[in-house]
Amino acid sequence: MVLFGTLVNGVLIVVGSILGLFFTKIPERYKETVMHGIGLAVILIGLQMAFESDGIIIVLLSLLSGAIIGELIHLEEGLNRLGTWIGSKFTTTNDNFSVAQGFVTASLIFVIGAMSVIGALDSGIRGDHEILITKGVIDGFVALVLTTTLGFGVVFSVVPVVVYQGSIALFATQIEKWLPEAFLNGLITEVTAVGGLLIVAIGFNLLKVVTIRIGNLLPSIFTVALIYYIYYII
Repeated sequence: MVLFGTLVNGVLIVVGSILGLFFTKIPERYKETVMHGIGLAVILIGLQMAFESDGIIIVLLSLLSGAIIGELIHLEEGLNRLGTWIGSKFTTTNDNFSVAQGFVTASLIFVIGAMSVIGALDSGIRGDHEILITKGVIDGFVALVLTTTLGFGVVFSVVPVVVYQGSIALFATQIEKWLPEAFLNGLITEVTAVGGLLIVAIGFNLLKVVTIRIGNLLPSIFTVALIYYIYYII
């Protein structure tokens, strides 16, 4: 079953989020310190991913083009409105922002990254779900901690996770017919690097060092494919 790993990942996020609801009464100072710890770990993970790049110019052009597209279409505002709309169906008006923040933050953390891409590709190409199941265990734990701080909006992140990873897995069942292995390996490396820098940005936001509109940088995950293709054929 091509989507088995993706579905397990989604279920573990939901379970982690539900468990996190039972720990929302933890004192704020504990939540703040735990969130700082997560922020530091997220930055480390992002840096490790970013250093995998073989072409910094590809990463730079991807981020620049992605940022321009994101700002033009106001992607982050749209994500926040989506989160707020979801929140309005379950909470009072005063809680909507918290739900949106939880949804957007968790979605970015769970969707962006090497494990999402590589795991989904493994599921589709080789029928190996080990990476996505491992990612699901990690995501479940992170969802638990995020829910104690950001609220139950975190649970809605399961939707983009399942759609994103499921789409890649389904696409991967046909990808080897179109793309040579060398190109595919190089593309995964550069996507990982771009995703790593976005994860670093998430860490900075969690630490409240600076406010980065990460949502408006998301198109870079897709523009890197076009830029790498041009680089590959030149």
